Amino acid sequence: MRKLLLLSLAVVLGLANLAFAADDTVKIGVFLPLTGQNAFGGQLELEGVQMANKEAPTILGKKVELFVVDNKSDKVEAANAVQRLIEKEKVQAIIGTYGSSLAMAGGEVSEKAHIPQVGTSCTNPLVTQGKKYIFRVCFIDPYQGAGAATYAFKTLGLKKAAMLVDVASDYSVGLAKYFERSFTKLGGQMVGTLNYQSGDQDFTAQLTKIISEKPDVLFIPSYFAEGAIIMKQAAELGATFKIMGGDAMDNPKITDIGGKAVEGFTHTTFPYDPSMKNMSAMAKKFTDDWRAAYPGKEPNVNSALGYDAYMIILDAIKRAGKADPEAITKALAETKAFEGVTGKTAINATHDAEKPVGLVVIKDGKKVYEGEIVPEL
Repeated sequence: MRKLLLLSLAVVLGLANLAFAADDTVKIGVFLPLTGQNAFGGQLELEGVQMANKEAPTILGKKVELFVVDNKSDKVEAANAVQRLIEKEKVQAIIGTYGSSLAMAGGEVSEKAHIPQVGTSCTNPLVTQGKKYIFRVCFIDPYQGAGAATYAFKTLGLKKAAMLVDVASDYSVGLAKYFERSFTKLGGQMVGTLNYQSGDQDFTAQLTKIISEKPDVLFIPSYFAEGAIIMKQAAELGATFKIMGGDAMDNPKITDIGGKAVEGFTHTTFPYDPSMKNMSAMAKKFTDDWRAAYPGKEPNVNSALGYDAYMIILDAIKRAGKADPEAITKALAETKAFEGVTGKTAINATHDAEKPVGLVVIKDGKKVYEGEIVPEL
């Protein structure tokens, strides 16, 4: 009987300790592409999240615990990853992800479970459309596409444009649509739109056709690896037009893949780059901390967005005064002046971040932050 009583007491104490531990910990899930096509961007964002967690490991006196799941650059895996974070790990908020189609797949699960999700670099408008629990720290493609079109037409004076679009990517198709809409509204002429599929390596047929149309600018809403190959093959074919792209090209590996062919390439991005001349105190601290943590590896905007996604959730928890998912959701929706690495962020009525469109150009083999553009919508 005495042994039975002691065993019962141990069970009760164990359950009490588990309840205390759960109450004493804030659980944040992270689902990012750590393998597959988008792995490089996903890894950068994870490192940004992890650095933020290291710098701010507690909130409201509670330890913040990260639970990381690889979505494998796959829509089905993205949904499964979020399901696991919610059902198994019992997270109170989720960060992710790089890749709009992955964010949409995971977002459906978060929305049904009423768990707030903060996207990192998922810019397609559909990510948050009609959603109560889905947010992001990045601007959306209509704004970014208009920024690229405004810069091409008004700043550079380019009047004729062509596009090469990945029809298997929601990001690529969406950004192309918004670039074309803004470019033609400004008075520009579209002389051709050709397609490819994710994973293609040979673009010579499409590029030969585009060269024959004699555009002033080729817009490639591609991910960095394919975009760099497109530029390399365009140079080999003797193309002389300007080439521009979107934020998914913001990756230091493009110079490794494309070599001299990427010289002069310009892409839109979020307002952060280590080459910025007048960065904020927060951006400077992030840059210095990153270089100390990862010697020889420069930060980029994806790592900054990962950092900001973590910090904006902590900011919401602090303002809410508790880590309840509903309270976090409400506080995120009320965010008006969050100071992040990628600038001051306001969350608007559609749960998208409002911040300037940055511009980066490759000069002498290095990324140079050119400044910001106000899009003409």
